[in-house]
Amino acid sequence: MSTGHRPPRPGARTMAGAAELLDRVRRRLVEDEAEPTPARVASALRGQDRLLGDAAVLSAARELRFELVGAGPLQPLLADPEITDVLVNGPDQVWVDRGRGVERTGIRFAGPEEVRRLAQRMAAVAGRRLDDARPWADARLPDGTRMHAVLPPLAASGFPYLSLRVVRPRAFTLEELTAAGTVPPGGARLLRAVLRARLSFLISGGTGTGKSTLLATLLGEADPGERIVLVEDSAELRPSHPHVVRLESRPANQEGAGEIGLRELVRQALRMRPDRLVIGECRGEEVRELLAALNTGHEGGCGTLHANAAADVPARLEALAVAAGLPRAALHSQLAAALSLVVHLARDRATGRRRIAEIRVLERTAEGLVTTVPAARWSPDGFVEEAGWPRLEAAL
Repeated sequence: MSTGHRPPRPGARTMAGAAELLDRVRRRLVEDEAEPTPARVASALRGQDRLLGDAAVLSAARELRFELVGAGPLQPLLADPEITDVLVNGPDQVWVDRGRGVERTGIRFAGPEEVRRLAQRMAAVAGRRLDDARPWADARLPDGTRMHAVLPPLAASGFPYLSLRVVRPRAFTLEELTAAGTVPPGGARLLRAVLRARLSFLISGGTGTGKSTLLATLLGEADPGERIVLVEDSAELRPSHPHVVRLESRPANQEGAGEIGLRELVRQALRMRPDRLVIGECRGEEVRELLAALNTGHEGGCGTLHANAAADVPARLEALAVAAGLPRAALHSQLAAALSLVVHLARDRATGRRRIAEIRVLERTAEGLVTTVPAARWSPDGFVEEAGWPRLEAAL
């Protein structure tokens, strides 16, 4: 008869007293000034006052090495090529996203302290502080994984929250995105035509809709002779292109000094002879410099933007521009000349899969404001032409 208790995660019995054992092994490795390789971890384990067989040592060594240099019990999830996000809401609430919406896993932590230790170690590896004095951290790990953590009391549940966005080492091809349903049949031809015509565009969508994935794929389709300069808040884009230069913003240090934002990086990028200027995500005052650049001969620029719908993109850019001190009329004037189209991504409500919902062109109204006009809409059989299609076709 079931007792209602969940089974312990793999290795839990072998790792009885793991916290104490981990501390002892860590101290041993520090004293020996040794890198935590599998062999050294196993040797340190055998040096403890415990009677462990070969299988137990190998299992414990693997678990301990994950704790010391990996992501602990989350490591297998980060290694899964289908998983894009790992979300920890509590010791027994670990969720993942495989592109079909979030789903709960059976992975468990021993308690909130184990989650806290893991989050603090990850933050320390990325050079960030995470403690009671600064109970949040946003950082990029050495392997490119984007990490965000929040500790109690900001985490109202009393458990630390940990979010990991996995960055894959290679970009997908348009054929792979078509097979996955993100690009409709025949849609790759249209997207390649956009790149050949060097049209400036933004990829819009909500959180987790695959904006960065699609942008990296499209950049990989750009002419190999072009020089792409990427400006990102956190380096996530990995386009398969032979000539990519990456610039990454820098947060302030613990004394509050040394911050370098995207706005300054865009200015520097313009001095680096870019054939394509790319902003990983337009989220602040840098939109002013981007629009100015696209109006002064830098064709083919692109980036991503958080927006619930493609129709909301002008209003979203307007809000960002106002924060940068750019008047509304000036913003719409620059936008009309700088940007050619918006590619909007959304999740299918039934399946949770990401797909290009529509492509819109920009049009200026009689009042001088910019609005978006549907040009192509996703369907299972391919893009369906909309009212703005002639305008898009003319641009191509």
